[in-house]
Amino acid sequence: MASSSPRRIIIAGGGAAGFFAAIAGAEADPAAEVTLIEATSHPLAKVRVSGGGRCNVTHACFEPRELVKKYPRGGRELLGPLTRFGPRDTVAWFAARGVALKTEADGRMFPVTDRSATIVDCLTQAAQQAGVKLSTSLGVRQAENVARADGPPDFWLTLTDGSNLRCDRLLLATGGNKSSVGLTIAAALGHAIEPPVPSLFTFHCDDARLVGLSGVAVEQVTATVRGTKLRTDGPLLVTHWGLSGPAILKLSAWGARELHAASYKFVLGLNWVAPRTPAGTRSELAAFRAAHPKRQVATANPFVLPARLWERLAAAAGLAPDAQWAGVSNAALGALAAQLAEGEYAVTGKSVNKEEFVTCGGVRLREVDFATMESRLCPGLHFAGEVLDLDGVTGGFNFQAAWTTGWHAGRAMAAT
Repeated sequence: MASSSPRRIIIAGGGAAGFFAAIAGAEADPAAEVTLIEATSHPLAKVRVSGGGRCNVTHACFEPRELVKKYPRGGRELLGPLTRFGPRDTVAWFAARGVALKTEADGRMFPVTDRSATIVDCLTQAAQQAGVKLSTSLGVRQAENVARADGPPDFWLTLTDGSNLRCDRLLLATGGNKSSVGLTIAAALGHAIEPPVPSLFTFHCDDARLVGLSGVAVEQVTATVRGTKLRTDGPLLVTHWGLSGPAILKLSAWGARELHAASYKFVLGLNWVAPRTPAGTRSELAAFRAAHPKRQVATANPFVLPARLWERLAAAAGLAPDAQWAGVSNAALGALAAQLAEGEYAVTGKSVNKEEFVTCGGVRLREVDFATMESRLCPGLHFAGEVLDLDGVTGGFNFQAAWTTGWHAGRAMAAT
């Protein structure tokens, strides 16, 4: 490209990664022509609804080697990029633009306003101030390499309204679901695509022990998928359709491909009194029986469990509602310990977690240079966000991957 001609950068996808890349590119090279193309009329829609409308911007995990453990796919590749632009940099980036973040007890970070509109407005204003041109209700339909004699090829884009654009650098940040046009374009330009499947979903479970317990939460459970090595710990929430909460969402993320292959029908193991073992649980129950023989089982709960859940588990172990601890046989004690520490629940399907709707799958990672987010197969083509085969667990990690990959891609595209 001749030095007198401004660099033409087009970014397909007006989500978190696309906006961050556009801003980074335009700020790195104010002379560049940066155009952000969003197929819908609502850019940053996912940012707006995330975190229950508060936007979980990132997570207060500032050690990259610990941070990458939160990515079921892509953690190894993200180590370098997160070292150069991680959560601490994200906090500073927003602070420099007048947006302060706060850290909650579980490490999640939100704007102090508790409004996702604060983040949407910040990104929108930063893009405008940097000179980014935003086109909405217009998508990229296809992209073609155009050979040039004086350098890397250009890209000739066909848009959804039938018009055409030409650019020097193209960033695909269109997300990773099956309908993502970015995946279609990447495949047409030579990239292998890992099939997208859902991640971060909740479990359908019609078990009688849970019916009517919607809203019951347990702070620490261990959840496993029987017959696999999948295991997670954390809070669990009973819902009207089954099970949710961080423990379930993490399990769905780490097991996204295995659970998809099982058609989301499997046996879920739950230890409601984690980290106790079944044997330890039985011992505690026996000690409680000896100490409180005249108390009723239904109302005397030796563990910090919600009363309604305790009653259901005791009933499932065969204990009558008015049974006294003194009358609980050793066999019944073992049955109760099993219900508490190694219960099994049939999962019959999944539901999308509306605040996340994350997928795993996308452009194969080994075909991308993570220093620049540039394709190793097609010079001038870059990627950011969930169009790549990377995803994190719930807690702000997917947005951090968007900021990180977008920042690196934007700056690389602007470089001479």
